[in-house]
Amino acid sequence: MATSRVFDTEIPRPPKRLPLAGDVLGMSLKTPVQNSMATHKALGPVFERTAFGRRFVFVCSGELTAELSDEKRFAKHLAPGVEALRAIGGDGLFTAYNEEPNWRRAHELLMPAFTQQAMRRYHATMLDVTAQLVAHWDRRARSGGDVDVAADMTKLTLETIGRTGFSYSFEPFEREERHPFVEAMVGGLSFSQRSMLRTVPVVGRFLFPAAKRQYDLDRAHMHDVVDAVIRSRSDAPGPAPDDLLELMLRASREDDPNKLDAVNIRNQVLTFLVAGHETTSGALSFALYYLMRDPEAYTRARTEVEEVWGDGEPAFEQIAKLRYVRRVLDEALRLWPTAPAYAREAKVDTTLGGRYRMRAGDWVLVLLPAVHRDRAVWGDDADEFDPDRFLPERVRARPAHVYKPFGTGERACIGRQFALHEATLVLGTLLRRYDLAMDPGYRLKVAERLTLMPDGMHARVSFRA
Repeated sequence: MATSRVFDTEIPRPPKRLPLAGDVLGMSLKTPVQNSMATHKALGPVFERTAFGRRFVFVCSGELTAELSDEKRFAKHLAPGVEALRAIGGDGLFTAYNEEPNWRRAHELLMPAFTQQAMRRYHATMLDVTAQLVAHWDRRARSGGDVDVAADMTKLTLETIGRTGFSYSFEPFEREERHPFVEAMVGGLSFSQRSMLRTVPVVGRFLFPAAKRQYDLDRAHMHDVVDAVIRSRSDAPGPAPDDLLELMLRASREDDPNKLDAVNIRNQVLTFLVAGHETTSGALSFALYYLMRDPEAYTRARTEVEEVWGDGEPAFEQIAKLRYVRRVLDEALRLWPTAPAYAREAKVDTTLGGRYRMRAGDWVLVLLPAVHRDRAVWGDDADEFDPDRFLPERVRARPAHVYKPFGTGERACIGRQFALHEATLVLGTLLRRYDLAMDPGYRLKVAERLTLMPDGMHARVSFRA
């Protein structure tokens, strides 16, 4: 096995390394996460790849991931794909550097928007948006048609964050074509996912020139849409909606110590629109995939919904009572975490795993689909779908910090409970109302656009027999 020295330690690497180009022969720009998962199987829990002088060290071990969660020794690092999103989201919560003051200001300012009291306010809007999805699927059920699951989950979750966060509707189920903002956002995410080689000095500037021009147009359009939303709110007479945008604007008006400037408010809006819906839509799509291929789990989840909710509209308190449905979502996020990797950098000179010596500033990529399938943690059936892995007693028996679909530490996803509440509500609603079936010939294909999503997965929708 070929090795190279990094962090003063020998680390496995692919055997066919080229001068200057490095390990590009085995890389995939289209599916880098799945490609890296395959490399992990060949090289082990820690490996490195290089491309044109850039080095990327991957960690795929539950034990090392738990160690990297030590906030005294490690902190968030902006990996190249995430860093590319700064052109869209600037110093928003997701893309801010640790030392940028606006991250902590925004975090302190926005935390009240994700308390249980705030979640109760969002519940009614989530019900309303879910009803729009149901109306759309009812039409498909009556016509005998199928639905593009991932596309509809994306429409639903983006509409939810648009309305709860900014009182803005994308009208997702009222138009045939995608909203121009969504087109621009998907293009921006796809470009960012391919951007790792663009960060290479000298070489990167010559790659994907046409795609870069389109990315610049997409970014400008997203900025224009958000600026228009903020302007219309600022100019509107009368009382303002009680949402995330108003929370930020009110702080500016009242000279709050955590107030944000106009550019950063735009950055936060974009952060929530882009990052705020992707995890939820991916979790729902993968959960539906696994349920449709596991009739026993489908029936068990549906039975729980009927027993807990009955026939009526679910109240806020009833969502958290769907414990098996929640385990389905947790397991889907284990197998295919929508945000598939995050980077951690050493804050001080340290040794990882008692072996890998890291200098302050050295960083690694935590490859979550591999970490979440580490047989030392999850057992020999780690690749199988089993929601009961998340029974309380089995969670307690596992080491801490080995399940990280929402990131880790103080920079973990601020909207985790928002996402899980919405996903549980939507999944319960769909299971109670429909019989869903996939084409028996469909084999899971995972699309990568910085986040992960099932590709080409259609479902036949019919009303309960």
